[in-house]
Amino acid sequence: MYLSNIYNKRKKSGRTENISGLLMALIPVVGFALFGLIPLVMAIVIAFMRIPGRGDIANGTFNSINNFVEVLSDKMFWKSIGNTFVMALSLPICIIIALIIAYLLTKNIKGKKVFRSIYFIPYVCCAVAVALMWELIFNQNHGILNSLLGLTRETAIPWLTSSDYYLGVMILIGVWSGTAYGIVLYGAALTNVNSTLYEAAKVDGANSFQSFIHITLPAISPTTFFLVTTGLIGALQEFVRPQIIGGGNGTGPNNDGLTIVFYLYRNAFSYDNTMGIAAATAFLLALMILVLTVINFAVSKKWVSYD
Repeated sequence: MYLSNIYNKRKKSGRTENISGLLMALIPVVGFALFGLIPLVMAIVIAFMRIPGRGDIANGTFNSINNFVEVLSDKMFWKSIGNTFVMALSLPICIIIALIIAYLLTKNIKGKKVFRSIYFIPYVCCAVAVALMWELIFNQNHGILNSLLGLTRETAIPWLTSSDYYLGVMILIGVWSGTAYGIVLYGAALTNVNSTLYEAAKVDGANSFQSFIHITLPAISPTTFFLVTTGLIGALQEFVRPQIIGGGNGTGPNNDGLTIVFYLYRNAFSYDNTMGIAAATAFLLALMILVLTVINFAVSKKWVSYD
């Protein structure tokens, strides 16, 4: 009788724990369904519809694949792809600089913690505030940089209003903003490299550069792969920098600041009868990200080492 009571209490307690666990697990599931799955399904449906006005879905009509045809035949769409990939050039630069700085911070230098804190500041800064800061630096009329160079309004360099400089400025801002995250991850990865490998390489006569190439880089390759994958996905969704710095219409000189996401945004909220085109653009962007990610995973088998 005593054992039976204990068994019943444990069984009741187990049921309570299961119900509590189920309720806790439902919270993210419901959140994903409401803010992820349902909007995703609606976007796919809208991509095949013509929506009148700026979102009158109730009066939308089936439009077959015409939205996709219109997007793919739009020169501005292809220009937005080109602009996005040019801005994405900041990614490999970020990775190289982050690796160099993280490697130097593993050495016995004074003030390592201070340097790590300083390098991490750009990552925690608000993206909008950062964009506004750089806009003040590169502004042609009252920018800090032109003032430091001693240039007047007549001789000031049009950093943000000329195609000769605009994309270069965007890449520079991307490098400044994106390097910090890589420094943190590389710093953690470098400290976990097996030190006995370096000792063995030193015994075999390898110098520091050879050890870095044949031991350090393969050991931290999973971190590099993670940074490349997430960085590429983030680069394809670039929006804040050109939207804030690109001037009134957010597209920069000669539409050099028009990215894929901004092209999508403009069709969704600035033009009439183009919500379906915006949804089709979102579908194509998702497909592009999927293809590039799959290719990245396939290629990674040849250079990423998990040993």
